[in-house]
Amino acid sequence: MSNNLIQTKYNIIQGAMATITLGAFAGEVSKHGALGTIASGGLNPQQLRSEIEIAQAITDNPIAVNLMLMSKHMEAFIDVIIELKVPIITYSGGDITPFIEILDEHKITKIALVNTVEKAIIEAQNGADMLIAEGTEAGGHVGNVSTMTLIPEVVDAVDIPVYAAGGIADKRGVNAALALGAVGVQVGTLFIASEEAKLPQAYKEAVLNATSTSTIVTGKKFGGGVRVLNNEMTKKYIEAEYSDATYDDLEAITQGSLIRSVVEGDMVTGSVMMGQVAGLIHEIDTIESIIDKLK
Repeated sequence: MSNNLIQTKYNIIQGAMATITLGAFAGEVSKHGALGTIASGGLNPQQLRSEIEIAQAITDNPIAVNLMLMSKHMEAFIDVIIELKVPIITYSGGDITPFIEILDEHKITKIALVNTVEKAIIEAQNGADMLIAEGTEAGGHVGNVSTMTLIPEVVDAVDIPVYAAGGIADKRGVNAALALGAVGVQVGTLFIASEEAKLPQAYKEAVLNATSTSTIVTGKKFGGGVRVLNNEMTKKYIEAEYSDATYDDLEAITQGSLIRSVVEGDMVTGSVMMGQVAGLIHEIDTIESIIDKLK
């Protein structure tokens, strides 16, 4: 599974995960032939610059930066990406159109993340070069449509290449995605269970111990579903979400929860993002071995 759509040896994209997939991690992924992606979430422009430089010191292969378009740093992020000649961005959560002209001027490949066919059509019309269609099985921010349904629907609706994401952990998942019309895959949860991931051991073990029914989607009430490990925090959140809780009430429950999980290793009150595919992951492996399983 290789071609030149993203100028990598393998048509595999490593999904961006805030505070987890930074420069060193993305650099290692790209060094081994997939597309490493630096998550810009939680970074300021100077920090993003540093992470890109770390990745570029590891490999000359292409890397990508993931952008949340509503970020107050967007213009500065774009400036850094252009200056450091990052060839690819992935993005979601806002309007890309104000940046299309300058991105195209610098020949930066634009890959939009979508979770509905309607959003896919809009992003294609707005200038995306490719799409990552992510099914609800995925970890983190998700929609409501399964990968099996979403991929062929999106492939049929747009005239640009589509990558599949959500529920992919081995060659079987890759082959299924290709059969559905995708040109490649994006994988996130599988990379959490890597030796190189700078995560507490408790987080990695939570992935290994999970089954396909161990996660839950929170935040649907206000349209921002997030798939995480079902724990004490999520039980409290769901109880509040389906009562008369306001948006601010729910935000208070999750305040600091990502740091608690990815830094402190708190699997009880932390926000432990992972996809349903955790049920297929049974060992900690190297990035190189993970890519070998998928290629």
